Amino acid sequence: MNIRKTAIWILRLVPAVILLQTLYFKFTAHPQSVKLFTEIGMEPYGRIGTGVLELFAAILLLIPAFTGYGAILGLIMMTGALYFHLTKIGVYFDGDPVLFIYALITFVCCAVLIFLYKNQLEKQLKRK
Repeated sequence: MNIRKTAIWILRLVPAVILLQTLYFKFTAHPQSVKLFTEIGMEPYGRIGTGVLELFAAILLLIPAFTGYGAILGLIMMTGALYFHLTKIGVYFDGDPVLFIYALITFVCCAVLIFLYKNQLEKQLKRK
């Protein structure tokens, strides 16, 4: 496997793993997750809804033919997450910047993947 393919796999795996590992907290109504979504006024439907969308994005990121679509969905989701971190809940939610950092890493990886999969996305959209 060459360096480019390895880098692309890393760019796909990192956001997928981040998105998947946060699902446990969303779907089990972990107190921190409930507190976060309560503060932004989206509990419980926003917590569950974003969990479903993030699960869908993670799955798409891992399927080569749909990585571009997963990256678009992931970028949209992380744009919302970063918006709420910067406007309502703060970078240091509960004194910890980890959620903000995860959102930022996922955002950057998805943005790079959209750029890398731009031609594939254009071809797929032209066929339809």
